[in-house]
This record gives sequence, structure tokens and C-alpha cells, in this order.
Amino acid sequence: MVDVSRVQKELTECNRDREVSGVSIALHDGANISHLTGTIAGPADSPYEGGTFVIDIRLPGGYPFEPPKMQFVTKVWHPNISSQNGAICLDILKDQWSPALTLKTALLSLQALLSSPAPDDPQDAVVAQQYLRDYPTFAATARYWTEAFAKSASTGMEEKVQKLVEMGFPEDLVRSTLKSVDGDENMALEKLCSG
Repeated sequence: MVDVSRVQKELTECNRDREVSGVSIALHDGANISHLTGTIAGPADSPYEGGTFVIDIRLPGGYPFEPPKMQFVTKVWHPNISSQNGAICLDILKDQWSPALTLKTALLSLQALLSSPAPDDPQDAVVAQQYLRDYPTFAATARYWTEAFAKSASTGMEEKVQKLVEMGFPEDLVRSTLKSVDGDENMALEKLCSG
């Protein structure tokens, strides 16, 4: 059984300094403490700078003694993250996990991974080869993907709100739903329709 009080404490601590750390966590659907959504600010001086990356976090029953299962929802071009499904290759999410680590530590480690890829232990061999053989093309592609997938959430929010309000949804509900899915218009529409 997930240690609810520990997870709630971790959420509070992680979100307390999100402006400084660039990472935050929220409940995915408002009620289930074992399904969370993390966000990471793209690190400065990296091809991911200026992007906001969404991470799906699922806590196994044995958490914190078992590592959280994390996956990038935002598409990202990186040697240690699958460009297909967002799977992550990071030792602390596997055999190097320790109950002393927290969700915030894990998100900060992912943020550090964005800054300094480990192409010798890749999750995505194609990206790793490009990183090793043609870094300028890798960096340009990573920047392009950041622009296309990780920046769209913050830009055009008013247009998205307007579009969904025109479909007949109340504005305050539209705003809170868009916020809960980090500005993903399609996910917001799905939630609004199913809610």
C-alpha cells in the first residue's frame, strides 16, 4: 500500500520551491494518490531550455521501497528517453532507487539528465547515435522538438480557452481543466467531455 502521508508530504515539499527548482507534482486526476503528474522546466543552456516537460508518475504499492514508474508525456528528443513512448533510462528509477530518495529527487535527476545525456547507456539508440556522431543536428532536433512539444503548453493558452468556451464549456472549468493537463488542448477536451 502506498504511504499516503509520505506522498502528501513529498507533494508539499516539492511544490514549495517550484519557482527555484523548476519541478512540481500534482495529483493526476485529483483523487488517486498513486497516479501523479510531474512537470520539469527545461534546463538553461540546453536544447530543452524554455520548455515545460510533463511526466506521468505511477507509484507502485511498495513505494517508497520500490521506485516510482515515470514516463515522459511530452515528446522529447534525448538519448535516454524514448522518442516513441517516453520511457526513461535512468538508474535511480531502476536498481539504484533508495527509499531515502523522493519524487522531487527523481524529477531533479530527470532535469539533470536533460542537461547531461548519457548516450553510452541509451533508451533511444537512434538519438544516441546522432548525439555521438552529429551533435549539431542532435541539438537542432532537440530544440525543434522542445519548440513543437514542450513550449506549446504555455503559448496560446487564451486561444485554447476561447476555442473550448465556444464549444459550450464554462470558462472557469475550461481554465482549470487546461491547467490540470498542462495546456494540452486534446487532453482537456477529453476530460471536459468525459467529466
